[in-house]
Amino acid sequence: MSNPSADALCGYFLAWQCRIRQIAMRQGGGRPSPGMRPRLLDRTGHELAPALTVLLMQKDPAESTAFFRFQVLKSSDPRETYERALAFLSADYFQQPANFSDRLVAVLPDDSELAGNLVAEGRCVLEFDQFSQTFRLPCKVSELEAKDAAREAAIWHNRLFNPSLPGSVHVLGFKPDWASAEANPAPRGRSTS
Repeated sequence: MSNPSADALCGYFLAWQCRIRQIAMRQGGGRPSPGMRPRLLDRTGHELAPALTVLLMQKDPAESTAFFRFQVLKSSDPRETYERALAFLSADYFQQPANFSDRLVAVLPDDSELAGNLVAEGRCVLEFDQFSQTFRLPCKVSELEAKDAAREAAIWHNRLFNPSLPGSVHVLGFKPDWASAEANPAPRGRSTS
């Protein structure tokens, strides 16, 4: 990104995402809040899904992935795994928005028709809405390859909260086009469209 207003919008979004995720971990027991589950639209505005849970990934997820994997494999008690994960994510995990990538990630079942359609189309729009703040993000969509660190992080993160997650899943990446993105209210110094 070289557009200063696009950079500002990206930073504003990441700070907002970190804030709502920290609240979800500390006050909501880790349940995804509305701002973590954007409405999914195709490029023409047709709704593909009323909500899709997306993850915010660290730029370098190696350490957190190792922690997630260790917690899942350490205990056969899903409640114990959940409580340790919640404590980790409630602490300072979301404290520094600059540690996070702007590529959002979603884990979908292996037989998901939606995943196949999104990858085939290659583009979508994610609409976020929580606490009187909205974002409309046109995104490029791709399936993450096995060697992608964000793919491993997403799978192990999901297993913390869903121990029955199957071994074969689709992990999709959503890369926003910040020059075309919108926020309402907008960050200071940027128009809403």
